[in-house]
Amino acid sequence: MGSPTRSCWIEDQAGACALHLQGAWRLAGLRALARELAQAIARAPDSAPGAAGAPGATAEGTSGAAIPTVIDGSGLQEIDTAGALLLLTGLQDAGAQVPALALRGFDARHARIVEVVRARLPETTPSRLRRPMRALAQLGAATEGMGTLLLGHVSFLGRAFVELWRGVSRPRALRWHELFAQLGQVCVTAIPVVALVTFLIGVVMAYLLGLQAEKYGANIFVVDGVALGMTREFSPLIVATIVAGRSGAAFTAQLGTMKLTEEIDAIRTLGLSPDQVLVVPRILALVIALPLLVFVGDIMGLGGAMLMANSMLEVTPATFLERLHVALDSRHYLIGLGKSPVFALFIAVIGCAMGLSVSRDTRSIGINTTSTVVQSIVAVILLDAIFAVLFQAMGL
Repeated sequence: MGSPTRSCWIEDQAGACALHLQGAWRLAGLRALARELAQAIARAPDSAPGAAGAPGATAEGTSGAAIPTVIDGSGLQEIDTAGALLLLTGLQDAGAQVPALALRGFDARHARIVEVVRARLPETTPSRLRRPMRALAQLGAATEGMGTLLLGHVSFLGRAFVELWRGVSRPRALRWHELFAQLGQVCVTAIPVVALVTFLIGVVMAYLLGLQAEKYGANIFVVDGVALGMTREFSPLIVATIVAGRSGAAFTAQLGTMKLTEEIDAIRTLGLSPDQVLVVPRILALVIALPLLVFVGDIMGLGGAMLMANSMLEVTPATFLERLHVALDSRHYLIGLGKSPVFALFIAVIGCAMGLSVSRDTRSIGINTTSTVVQSIVAVILLDAIFAVLFQAMGL
């Protein structure tokens, strides 16, 4: 029999190898419990002949020691989830078949805790059989994860287009109240931050270009550089990045919270489509709002450049506007405005897809929200690069 000072020991009883537990298996004593469990497994008796065919019988690498097939909790006083996790992972690493382990003599409360942890324990290879992933294997795993993510986004984009078509073909099916509420959130409330950031970017661009133009007496050509760069590239990129961090993350957090609180399940119970009720208004609102915000960004960026040109380069507002009419061809700001709905579509799809894919725990909401911002910004930059190559090929 085991000593009262020990928390666990292994005995061979009637051809079955049993791990006996006693005392308290709680988080506070986890380090000592881990050491005692490892010692008990190492000191386990040789497997009995009758147990050779039992689940969890002697495994390679245990030096003939029997692997427990029964856990005896008759001497157990307390156990929490940390203790149960230590117990099961320790046995799993030793080669035991955790799903097949029998519980004997457990108090009902203790058995319930062990069963809850066992149900959520991933099936992994014993630690002695694990090997560090090689660089090629890591690359393969990352590629597979990226492919799965992209496939999920493409699938969700198809679903979104189907629901958008239904909404356009049947305007009565659109949730107009939700659409206008989302427009207020993603457009109206975003104007101050968009205006401030783009104004400052215009100031910085005019300052940097002016430092170089002054050396050659070409102050007036600062207008050309700022007008072309701001309307065609900087304003759409900066505004899309702001919206990705603001509205894309908000979509993920909102939908993830609704999934966590089972509001989405309630919508399905009512016979409604969550995509039609929640996703379509958000996508439409962002597709409508982003071109308007980019226009605001164009105006404020040029206004900041005008202010800097007047104070630093002695280019008056009247001269600035006169040169702007000559230098800025309409195709440049139309290209900038035309890219923004595509940016908005991808930001909204990523935000909604990540929100609806959260697990039912709060930690997953935070992880997916962070991932949404990163994915949206990367998508915007990639799309902008693709547009630049296409427009160059088309001579625009």
